[in-house]
Amino acid sequence: MAEMNRTPQKETHMNNDAPQPLCEIGMIGLGVMGRNFLMNMAGHGFPVAGYDNDEVKVEVLRHGTRDNDVRASGDIRAFVSMLRAPRAIMLLVPAGPAVDSVISELVPLLDHGDLIIDAGNSHYTDTDVRAKFLANKRLQFLGIGMSGGGEGALDGPSIMVGGTTEAYARVQPVFEAAAAQFNGSPSVARVGSGSAGHFVKMVHNGIEYGLMQVIAEAYDLMGRGLGLTDGEVQEFFAGWNHGEMEGYLVEITSRIFAKGDERTGRPLIDEVVDVAGQLGTGMWTSECALGLHVPIPTIDAAVSMRNLSLLKGERIVANGVLLADGVGFQGDRGLLLRQLGRALYAAAIITYSQGFALMGVASGVFNYGLDLSVVARIWRAGCIIRAAVLEKVWEAYRGQPGLPNLLVNPEIARRVMAHQQDLRATICAGAELGIPVPGLMSALGYLDGYRSSRLPANLIQAQRDYFGEHGLETANTSRPFHVGWAPPQDETQASLAPVA
Repeated sequence: MAEMNRTPQKETHMNNDAPQPLCEIGMIGLGVMGRNFLMNMAGHGFPVAGYDNDEVKVEVLRHGTRDNDVRASGDIRAFVSMLRAPRAIMLLVPAGPAVDSVISELVPLLDHGDLIIDAGNSHYTDTDVRAKFLANKRLQFLGIGMSGGGEGALDGPSIMVGGTTEAYARVQPVFEAAAAQFNGSPSVARVGSGSAGHFVKMVHNGIEYGLMQVIAEAYDLMGRGLGLTDGEVQEFFAGWNHGEMEGYLVEITSRIFAKGDERTGRPLIDEVVDVAGQLGTGMWTSECALGLHVPIPTIDAAVSMRNLSLLKGERIVANGVLLADGVGFQGDRGLLLRQLGRALYAAAIITYSQGFALMGVASGVFNYGLDLSVVARIWRAGCIIRAAVLEKVWEAYRGQPGLPNLLVNPEIARRVMAHQQDLRATICAGAELGIPVPGLMSALGYLDGYRSSRLPANLIQAQRDYFGEHGLETANTSRPFHVGWAPPQDETQASLAPVA
């Protein structure tokens, strides 16, 4: 492992001040995430430098700390000169063309062996292209996923690194110090080669979409379905966070329901418009899974429901046209609320199962060499989807490295099946009340489909052969064959023939 050099190799001067050591790592992009992670690294004793072409952000960093180990510049050449060789430069800029623009500006200023680290939410295919381009320039490159938001960047995020072990060694001590800690273990690892870091972060965000959707459905059932007040909903989420559902998303959900709107005096959640956008990582996860033929229906449902939420105007019109019977809940409210919490837990595990299954397949296809126990380990702290159940996920993959799906791990299976009836009852209640619960429904559908030794796909296969001559397979044939599906001579008579 490369040693971190905390003593100056040479000295630079700024404004005739005392000589300052060259910085260990630089950051391009001084928005909330970039600035906070820079401060995080400095707080662990590493001299750092920041650059942004927005002078206001440079001044915020420059005057936001009196720490001599934090330096800032609005001049990219001056910024590069602040870094010790071989240089390590992180980018936290918007994914897409902005990343390529910064790389193009940096390359002429760097020396062979210098390291560029893209820490934004870049698409993994872009990361592969950039790695190849920079390798031809004899520059090192890492694509890393960071999760935890602005708060996590400052206090300790989860960091998913993709690239060579050599490149990671250059910054490993810095990242291990700055990452979130779980029982003394840093939530950072080189998860695999190439674009593995950005791929794992993409799937992390896809799982996040799914979890947020089923949590929102639980809220809708409690509020619209059962008539609970925001205060009562808050109490349930707070209680769930102290049980098996403990996790960051459940925790912040309970806090959201406790927040008031200073302008109206009403709960803030009631003032928020029911429209949810997306930045694309959930959609990318769905697109990738489709290409790899991996079913992730709960994540797909979450993406679709965000798109449906955008149709606010159409939904208002449809509400007046597609009238439903006004039947309220007629059952045991207390029982349903208990079932709802357990249903949410089962749906969460199923959502994790879908994401981990996708990573397992992708690792083989893209030669990432992922160790899914390592992914689960570094997600236990710092990231948005951290939850108590990830300890069980980590144990499952550590004990069964080749596990194709979490649902066939005995302990995970026991936990899900112990709550399957709660999931069914909750979905039935939603259907009877006319409250959409597609996330919960898709989770149950995935569970029932995955545990079915026989599915009706045989009929679909026959239909495809009937109209498209695609061929079909039977238990007694070694290769697909086409059947001559000649219709009955008297179709009317056939359609009216009694069924035995």
